[in-house]
Amino acid sequence: MIIEHVAIWTNDLQRLRVFYETYFGAQAGDLYVNERKHFQSRFLTFASGCRIELMQTTNITRQQPDAGQARTGYAHLAFSVGGRSKVDALTERLVFDGFKKQDGPRVTGDGYYESVFLDPDGNHIEITE
Repeated sequence: MIIEHVAIWTNDLQRLRVFYETYFGAQAGDLYVNERKHFQSRFLTFASGCRIELMQTTNITRQQPDAGQARTGYAHLAFSVGGRSKVDALTERLVFDGFKKQDGPRVTGDGYYESVFLDPDGNHIEITE
C-alpha cells in the first residue's frame, strides 16, 4: 500500500503551484474546474511519483491559524533532496528568495539532517537529506 496523494486547501492555487515547481521540481497537471461547486484543483507530481493535490474553493470558510503555528491535523511535508550539501543549498536559496527559515539546518534528535521553512500559505516544509 502507498499513499496516493496528499491534498492541501489554499486560497491561491497558482502561488502554491509555482512554489512547489520552483523549489521542489513539481510538475503540474491540468487544472480541474467544477464551476457548479466553485472548486478548482491541480495535481503536482514529483520525480519520486509522490503527488500533492492543491485545492481551492469559495464554498468553505477556512479558519487559518497564524503561519507556522502548531495545530492538530496536518503537521508538515518532508522532502528528501539527496544529501546534506543539497539541504544546505536549498536552504540558502529559500533564504535568499525571502522565505523565513524556521529551523536548521541541523541534525535532529532522531538523526535527520534538516531545515524547516513555511510555504507561501504557512504550511511547514522540512527539507531533509
